[in-house]
Amino acid sequence: MKAMILAAGRGERMRPLTDHTPKPLLRVAGKPLIIHHLEALRAAGFTDLVINTGYLGEQLPARLGDGRQWGVRIAWSPEPPDALETGGGIFNALPLLGAEPFLVINSDIWTDYPFARLPTTLTKLAHLVLVDNPPHHPEGDFALADPGGVTETGAPRLTFSGISVLRPELFGGCATGRFPLGPLLRRAMAMGQVSGERHAGGWRDIGTPQRLAELERERG
Repeated sequence: MKAMILAAGRGERMRPLTDHTPKPLLRVAGKPLIIHHLEALRAAGFTDLVINTGYLGEQLPARLGDGRQWGVRIAWSPEPPDALETGGGIFNALPLLGAEPFLVINSDIWTDYPFARLPTTLTKLAHLVLVDNPPHHPEGDFALADPGGVTETGAPRLTFSGISVLRPELFGGCATGRFPLGPLLRRAMAMGQVSGERHAGGWRDIGTPQRLAELERERG
């Protein structure tokens, strides 16, 4: 299975840290966030990676190259400087990802989720990893429903971790351009086409300098 790391965002909430450095290259515990992902993915057996780039995107291939230093192969999916949002960015990269299900992970999270646990075959359109709601997002996003489905409504509410396995068919009918992923997931949920799981381990959304500093205190 291929994996895509979403790395094209501007990181507006991370300013001034992102004024000259793309968010995936911000450092935690001695290395950039995105390198934590490369190492974790390689340890789980993911070796074919796609990474999209947008804001200050030239810095990422300059730092990571083709990935061989970490035992992976990186294909780069460049986007305009204002990026294509999550949905548009994944759609733009589909020619690199192929016809089989693929893993997607946000570059601006830290987690100890064991990626080898993800399903390698997928009968539904999407599989989401959900986590307990962090203090900055107490209302959550979705709910787990028996047996293993994900719904837009219900209880208890959980937060989408930014880790998913998607089928290319999720993007059927989409056109090149800027669009979010959320509406596609909600449409699939309404059709009973999204499965999910809860990760009870470590997970952080590194969305502000304060959260980055907190993680560095814990992991540094």
